[in-house]
Amino acid sequence: FLLISISETAAGHIAENLLKAKEIALNDSRVPEQLRNYLQKALDVALGLDPYLDAMATSKRYRFAFVVLLSVFFFFNDHLKGTSNFHCEQSIVFLMVLFSNFHSCLSTGQIFRMFVHMIRARKILLIGKLKGYSILAIAEELPDDGKIFACAEEPYLGVNSQEAFDYSSDGKKINMRVGPVAHTLEALHAEDEHFDIVFIDADQRNAVQYYSFVMDNHLLSMDAVICVENTLMKGQVYLENVSDENVLAVRKLNSVINSDPRVEQVILPVQSGLSLIRRSPVPPDAVIDSKKEVVRDDVFWGRDRHRILERLRLDGRVAYVTGGGQGIGRAFAHALGEAGAKVAVVDLVLAKAEAVACELSLKGIKSLALAADVSKPEDVQRMVDAIVARWGTVHIACNNAGINLNSASEETSLEEWDKTFNVNLRGLFLCCQAAGRIMLNQGYGKIINTASMASLIVPHPQKQLAYNASKAGVVKLTQTLGTEWIDRGVKVNCISPGIVDTPLIRSQELRPLVRRWLSDIPAGRLAQPTDLQAAVVYLASEASDYMTGHNLVIEGGQSLW
Repeated sequence: FLLISISETAAGHIAENLLKAKEIALNDSRVPEQLRNYLQKALDVALGLDPYLDAMATSKRYRFAFVVLLSVFFFFNDHLKGTSNFHCEQSIVFLMVLFSNFHSCLSTGQIFRMFVHMIRARKILLIGKLKGYSILAIAEELPDDGKIFACAEEPYLGVNSQEAFDYSSDGKKINMRVGPVAHTLEALHAEDEHFDIVFIDADQRNAVQYYSFVMDNHLLSMDAVICVENTLMKGQVYLENVSDENVLAVRKLNSVINSDPRVEQVILPVQSGLSLIRRSPVPPDAVIDSKKEVVRDDVFWGRDRHRILERLRLDGRVAYVTGGGQGIGRAFAHALGEAGAKVAVVDLVLAKAEAVACELSLKGIKSLALAADVSKPEDVQRMVDAIVARWGTVHIACNNAGINLNSASEETSLEEWDKTFNVNLRGLFLCCQAAGRIMLNQGYGKIINTASMASLIVPHPQKQLAYNASKAGVVKLTQTLGTEWIDRGVKVNCISPGIVDTPLIRSQELRPLVRRWLSDIPAGRLAQPTDLQAAVVYLASEASDYMTGHNLVIEGGQSLW
């Protein structure tokens, strides 16, 4: 049983041959005792590691460890270029040993599932026979609208697999297509399908043709990856004097892929060999068909070679969000963090800021919780100083803190007026000024203020004079700073949300108002905090570098009626 289980991969063949060598050594008195000891040590390592990992790890740990190893592999691949061959080869051998000894802890489904997660795939094409539980494991990682197209020449899944598909809520994502694979691929091409990941089993007839069809007919989405399984054929593909037709076919497939100028390939020694293939970036000196007009400008290459989604990234940026402990501010903090920024969550109540910072940390986002009353200059300065002390600067200031106190205009007290303006306008000005000084000094910054639809219309039937006037002031302040500071690299914009669905809105006393508001909104619903997240990321990113003093209104059309 042991020989059968360990001989499934290249590492297994090594262990199997070591066992045979040990047997010969034990039966030959001429073999030195020292050599026998070294053979035994090698066997202990080859045979003992995988069972230990199986005993000590859970499936989640397998997947985590695989990501770590994959990251290390690509780090070495990128950073060892230009080093001496000796050190480069040593490192590669080290990584190959890590991967080859790691293989048995990962089922094919677990490996593929991790790729799906890393690439954020939505649509997948499987070409070849993959076990039913592996297909289902991949489906579980897809979003609800994700889809798997599994192609095979003939039915191969057992009754148990089909029952599992039917029982699982993820089974609906799986579309099995049985018949000549070439015909299936042609049908998918005719349907104008394209895929984020294409899995191909190398150990099947016509694998070269399947690969070529996928590439020639553009079945890959822009950043898609092809994963080819069994590309080492248990270590046979790189051995000399091999005559097995299947091995030779896989060797040919590897060569075809390796010589294809459209792609880059790396083969990982996991399972029986797994090739990762991606489309090569278009080099600046690429030869383009002279019969077609291609304008090689920033639209084609991307501004500074950054494509549009890359320009929306906030990696390396430092942001803060006032009023970040709940509602819109919480949504802004998550959005900025997910886009790559470090985020200081600021709130009047420290416990609320800490709760959101904890949420961000669970996602792997660097975060900081601070308490501040933005109406007090000393609190605002202390807030900015704490962020600079922690992360060195401020790139993105999201001034979101605000209050709303309703009363009829003739009954609005001076205390209510001052309290509203102290937070909504005075506090926002203090934050703009404190963060602006840092940004002006460094020649770059993005300030995003939260205004309101109330700056454009008079929401009704509620009476909120102080709130409406303060938010109109936010818009004018934004326009003024936006034009005054843009020539020094600082852009100032604001977002005007409509009525946002928060816990306060769901209170018993406001339900009649909600029904009235809904009749005034063309979209037919209240805004969700997530409806505002893309706007704050856009205004915080380099993609909005030419926008300043703008009031971005997101209110479901309410201000138009």
